[in-house]
Amino acid sequence: VQLQASGGGLVQSGGSLRLSCAAPARIFSSVGMGWYRQAPGKQRELVAVITLGGMTNVADSVQGRFTISRDNARNTVYLQMNNLELEDTAVYYCNGMKRLYIGTMRGSPFDAWGRGTLVTVSS
Repeated sequence: VQLQASGGGLVQSGGSLRLSCAAPARIFSSVGMGWYRQAPGKQRELVAVITLGGMTNVADSVQGRFTISRDNARNTVYLQMNNLELEDTAVYYCNGMKRLYIGTMRGSPFDAWGRGTLVTVSS
Protein backbone atom coordinates (compact mmCIF):
# COMPACT_ATOMS: atom_id res chain seq x y z
CA VAL A 1 0.00 0.00 0.00
CA GLN A 2 1.35 3.40 -0.95
CA LEU A 3 0.78 6.04 1.67
CA GLN A 4 0.31 9.61 0.49
CA ALA A 5 1.80 12.45 2.44
CA SER A 6 0.28 15.92 2.27
CA GLY A 7 0.72 19.36 3.73
CA GLY A 8 3.96 20.46 2.16
CA GLY A 9 4.58 23.85 0.63
CA LEU A 10 6.78 26.89 0.48
CA VAL A 11 7.64 28.48 3.81
CA GLN A 12 10.17 31.01 5.00
CA SER A 13 13.00 30.05 7.27
CA GLY A 14 11.73 29.97 10.83
CA GLY A 15 8.20 29.09 9.77
CA SER A 16 6.09 26.04 10.46
CA LEU A 17 4.25 23.35 8.55
CA ARG A 18 2.26 20.29 9.54
CA LEU A 19 2.38 17.23 7.34
CA SER A 20 -0.30 14.54 7.37
CA CYS A 21 -0.45 10.96 6.21
CA ALA A 22 -3.51 8.73 6.35
CA ALA A 23 -3.14 4.97 6.25
CA PRO A 24 -5.57 2.07 5.90
CA ALA A 25 -6.78 0.97 9.31
CA ARG A 26 -5.33 -2.53 8.91
CA ILE A 27 -1.87 -1.02 8.56
CA PHE A 28 -2.19 1.85 10.97
CA SER A 29 -3.40 -0.41 13.77
CA SER A 30 -0.63 -2.95 13.37
CA VAL A 31 2.70 -1.16 12.89
CA GLY A 32 4.67 1.86 13.89
CA MET A 33 4.95 4.75 11.46
CA GLY A 34 7.83 6.80 10.17
CA TRP A 35 8.49 10.04 8.34
CA TYR A 36 11.35 10.13 5.85
CA ARG A 37 12.75 12.87 3.69
CA GLN A 38 14.92 13.07 0.62
CA ALA A 39 16.75 16.24 -0.26
CA PRO A 40 18.03 16.88 -3.79
CA GLY A 41 21.11 14.78 -4.46
CA LYS A 42 20.91 12.98 -1.13
CA GLN A 43 19.70 9.64 0.11
CA ARG A 44 16.37 9.22 1.81
CA GLU A 45 16.73 9.59 5.57
CA LEU A 46 14.52 8.71 8.50
CA VAL A 47 13.36 11.82 10.32
CA ALA A 48 10.84 10.72 12.93
CA VAL A 49 9.18 7.55 14.17
CA ILE A 50 6.29 6.62 16.40
CA THR A 51 5.31 3.24 17.80
CA LEU A 52 1.84 1.77 18.07
CA GLY A 53 1.85 2.80 21.70
CA GLY A 54 2.85 6.37 20.93
CA MET A 55 6.53 6.35 21.82
CA THR A 56 8.42 8.75 19.58
CA ASN A 57 11.89 9.59 18.46
CA VAL A 58 13.34 12.07 15.98
CA ALA A 59 16.63 12.50 14.22
CA ASP A 60 19.26 14.67 15.85
CA SER A 61 19.03 17.18 13.00
CA VAL A 62 15.40 17.99 13.85
CA GLN A 63 15.47 17.49 17.61
CA GLY A 64 13.49 20.19 19.35
CA ARG A 65 11.89 21.39 16.13
CA PHE A 66 9.91 18.44 14.71
CA THR A 67 7.24 16.43 16.51
CA ILE A 68 5.57 13.25 15.30
CA SER A 69 2.15 12.22 16.50
CA ARG A 70 -0.65 9.87 15.56
CA ASP A 71 -4.42 10.05 15.70
CA ASN A 72 -5.68 6.50 15.99
CA ALA A 73 -9.28 7.54 15.43
CA ARG A 74 -8.34 9.04 12.07
CA ASN A 75 -5.63 6.51 11.16
CA THR A 76 -3.38 9.47 10.51
CA VAL A 77 0.18 10.32 11.44
CA TYR A 78 1.40 13.90 11.59
CA LEU A 79 4.73 15.67 11.46
CA GLN A 80 4.70 19.11 13.05
CA MET A 81 7.69 21.06 11.81
CA ASN A 82 8.63 24.28 13.57
CA ASN A 83 11.50 26.69 13.14
CA LEU A 84 12.18 25.32 9.67
CA GLU A 85 15.66 25.72 8.24
CA LEU A 86 16.91 25.83 4.67
CA GLU A 87 18.37 22.34 5.18
CA ASP A 88 14.88 20.97 5.79
CA THR A 89 14.02 21.44 2.12
CA ALA A 90 13.14 17.98 0.81
CA VAL A 91 10.39 15.69 -0.32
CA TYR A 92 8.81 14.14 2.76
CA TYR A 93 7.34 10.64 2.79
CA CYS A 94 5.53 8.54 5.33
CA ASN A 95 5.56 4.80 5.58
CA GLY A 96 4.64 1.97 7.88
CA MET A 97 7.54 0.37 9.69
CA LYS A 98 7.83 -3.41 9.43
CA ARG A 99 10.47 -3.26 12.10
CA LEU A 100 11.16 -0.37 14.41
CA TYR A 101 13.77 0.08 17.09
CA ILE A 102 12.59 3.27 18.70
CA GLY A 103 15.62 3.95 20.85
CA THR A 104 18.12 3.87 18.00
CA MET A 105 15.84 5.28 15.29
CA ARG A 106 16.41 2.22 13.15
CA GLY A 107 13.85 0.21 11.27
CA SER A 108 12.58 -1.25 8.05
CA PRO A 109 9.83 0.49 6.12
CA PHE A 110 7.43 -1.27 3.80
CA ASP A 111 8.75 -1.67 0.27
CA ALA A 112 6.17 0.51 -1.45
CA TRP A 113 6.54 4.27 -1.37
CA GLY A 114 3.77 6.72 -2.06
CA ARG A 115 3.97 10.18 -3.47
CA GLY A 116 5.75 12.44 -1.06
CA THR A 117 5.05 16.06 -0.33
CA LEU A 118 7.55 18.78 -1.15
CA VAL A 119 8.68 21.13 1.58
CA THR A 120 10.65 24.13 0.39
CA VAL A 121 12.20 26.48 2.92
CA SER A 122 13.30 29.86 1.64
CA SER A 123 15.50 32.49 3.23
